[in-house]
Amino acid sequence: MLFELKNVFQNEGEEKQINYKLDMADINIDGVYPFKTPVDVIVTAKNRASLITLYFELCFEYTRNCDRCGEEYTKRMNMKFVHKLAQTLADDGNDEYIETPDFTLELDDVVISDILLSLPSKNLCREDCKGLCQNCGQNLNNGECSCDKRQIDPRLEILKQFMN
Repeated sequence: MLFELKNVFQNEGEEKQINYKLDMADINIDGVYPFKTPVDVIVTAKNRASLITLYFELCFEYTRNCDRCGEEYTKRMNMKFVHKLAQTLADDGNDEYIETPDFTLELDDVVISDILLSLPSKNLCREDCKGLCQNCGQNLNNGECSCDKRQIDPRLEILKQFMN
């Protein structure tokens, strides 16, 4: 989505908003396509004292398999981002501003980058996920298994003979 910002850059106090849906279904993360529905994007550009600020509000469903129990889950995620815009930059090493020399910005690239950089590194179906039993593989969120919970250090196994 191309965002035309010429009026915002040229008029102090100017504000422009755009709402759209971004389809990210073709994005592959670790062999998984986690974006089953389009991302709802609300972008607002504001000129305050000749400083152009871009505000993003993103809402989407994120589907993954839990890293502890392996069950698929879907989480509704809401994210907010703020970026500063400049028509030209003095040097290439400035990461604080997004350069817009022709007063336009390709929003999809910014939205996709923001989302991908903000996704959780550990995917959990819920914060208190118990995971799987190390012995039998049962999902402990669904109930306890019948495995013996007493773990004996193999180096001390010989001492067990003396106890019997």
